[in-house]
Amino acid sequence: MILFEIAVVLAAIYLGARMGSMGIGFAGGLGVLILTAGFGLKPGTIPIDVILIIMSVITAIAAMQVSGGMDYLVSLAEKLLRKHPKQITFLAPVVTYLMTLFAGTGHTAFSTLPVIAEVAKEQGIRPSRPLSIAVVASQVAITASPISAAVVFFSGILEPFGVDYLVLLAVCIPSTFIACMIGAVVANLMGKPLAEDPVYQDRLAKGLIKKRGATEIEIKTNAKRSVVIFLLAIAAVMIYATAISDKVGIIVDPVLPRDSAIMVIMLTAAAMITIFCQLDASEISNAGTFKSGMSACICVLGVAWLGDTLIANHIDEIKAFAGTLLQSQPWLLSITLFFSSMLLYSQGATTKALMPAALAIGVSPLTAVASFAAVSALFVLPTYPTLLAAVEMDDTGSTRIGKAVFNHPFLVPGVITIASSVALAFLFGSLML
Repeated sequence: MILFEIAVVLAAIYLGARMGSMGIGFAGGLGVLILTAGFGLKPGTIPIDVILIIMSVITAIAAMQVSGGMDYLVSLAEKLLRKHPKQITFLAPVVTYLMTLFAGTGHTAFSTLPVIAEVAKEQGIRPSRPLSIAVVASQVAITASPISAAVVFFSGILEPFGVDYLVLLAVCIPSTFIACMIGAVVANLMGKPLAEDPVYQDRLAKGLIKKRGATEIEIKTNAKRSVVIFLLAIAAVMIYATAISDKVGIIVDPVLPRDSAIMVIMLTAAAMITIFCQLDASEISNAGTFKSGMSACICVLGVAWLGDTLIANHIDEIKAFAGTLLQSQPWLLSITLFFSSMLLYSQGATTKALMPAALAIGVSPLTAVASFAAVSALFVLPTYPTLLAAVEMDDTGSTRIGKAVFNHPFLVPGVITIASSVALAFLFGSLML
């Protein structure tokens, strides 16, 4: 019977991937309906905490975007890239990594991808090189962001095992960043030089390639103020999490648990941006980041609920089958997370669906932490929004998806980045855990 149930889960994920966007969340709900009504399974736990964190963080980011803060950050990124254009393959992932690290969502990469593509093209550098690793870095950085739903949830389930929030970040931030730089080295070697690419030459001859020069961005009056407020909110989250940490113990009996504190601080940041930057609050729901964030909430709701429904009803069988295997071959957890995230399309959903089960069957905290970056394999199937955006923004045709679906420029740098991050996290984790 379990094989039929797994088939339902896979079919729902496939259907959702075909629908795209929020469709994977819709299909997840359909899958839960079939598993419960058709197979008699008890519904799993709805990932309410993950969804609420995403909503609160995205609300603050959207307020910052409406006030012009995102445009200001993009202008800073463009100045950096244009100041060192020859190093764009290495600087582009630094930019997208840092934006995701501080924002808690990879959707911030949308605003920088056009700049990356344009600067690379102007320098005669194959745009697929910086674009590919920039997209990968924006995804991997989720597992290192202090305010991402995946990190907050994962740190919560790790605490009973003696691994707190600060230790998780201390392992994940350096391991993922260094891994992204390793991925950049690989990306810089991928594909023919732009001048030798036949697709580029053909598009150039047809006049399909245009150089737009520096982007003219009008920075709103309160843009910098909104960025400062948002950064102060992140600092407040970090300080509070440190203060309530068992290892620091400044606040022994906190009134607010960490998850609630993040929500409160982010909603307060949105309020402060709205007030001090003189925003019309009704405009925030029209921001691109707000729409993409709410879409992510629906995806997490459906997919994580679907995964938890299957796993929670068969946890004993999973322990019997996978427990001993994962203890003897711990690297298999990263492989499992890699392929799961490829289908689930969300770091938060993958973490919520699989990490509690992994810890429940006896996987060591070190293995779980080291494997965490593997929940970011959203680049494998060429259907993720930021990946598609990178393809669309490169008019040279170098960032293209092959007929075999998997032969696209994001795959190799992405796999190398995640493999490097897992290896480095095992190294750093063994020193801290």
